[in-house]
Amino acid sequence: MTAALRITGLTVRYGDVLALDGVDLAVEPGEACGLVGVNGSGKSTLFKAAVGLVRPVAGTVEVLGGPGDRARKSGLVAYVPQADDLDRDFPVSVEDVVLTGRYHLMGPLRRPAARDRAVVAQALARVGLADLAGRQVGRLSGGQRQRVLLARALAQEARLLLLDEPFTGVDAGSEAAVTAVLRDLVADGCSLVVSTHDLSMLPALCARSVLLHRRVLAHGPTAEVITPENLARTFGLDQAGAS
Repeated sequence: MTAALRITGLTVRYGDVLALDGVDLAVEPGEACGLVGVNGSGKSTLFKAAVGLVRPVAGTVEVLGGPGDRARKSGLVAYVPQADDLDRDFPVSVEDVVLTGRYHLMGPLRRPAARDRAVVAQALARVGLADLAGRQVGRLSGGQRQRVLLARALAQEARLLLLDEPFTGVDAGSEAAVTAVLRDLVADGCSLVVSTHDLSMLPALCARSVLLHRRVLAHGPTAEVITPENLARTFGLDQAGAS
């Protein structure tokens, strides 16, 4: 079976700064994998390299058997950034943001068909935002904006989701809603890589976890990886220089 994500020997530099150093990672179809590390450990860089937004100096990336940038353009992989990446002042509705997840399926004029709007409505319902479809996205709370980004990925119908700190600044109700949706996705055969500082949610969502600080420090079943010794290595290292 083709891996949902296979990274081999991935090395990324920003000028003289080494962001990732020979990272190996494989995620199978229908698997949720946690990615744990301090700010600046390379988690976001790994995601961007996986979808072709950052060019590595060494190593390879395959998404569902092909190049990451091709998978991104065809909608097979969705990169879900943190909610603060949304422009709060831009006059766009919640529905319009989620519709952008369908662009790869529309024509050059980006005119949504009835099915596109139906999929968007279903995605918003799944994340509990159906009643806010017409609201300007900047008027939402941080947790609601995070759910908008998840709804956009759902509307995209991607088979691999890369979620960058989806629980940062999210209230308890939104965290529970997001976790429930993610667990349903995995049950449906979708693959997830979830970057997080929230170690409390890892066992309930991710069967396997990777501890990262420029390179992989530990990987395996979450219960075996999240140990005091491994966490001391992961969070106690010098953070200077990575992104």
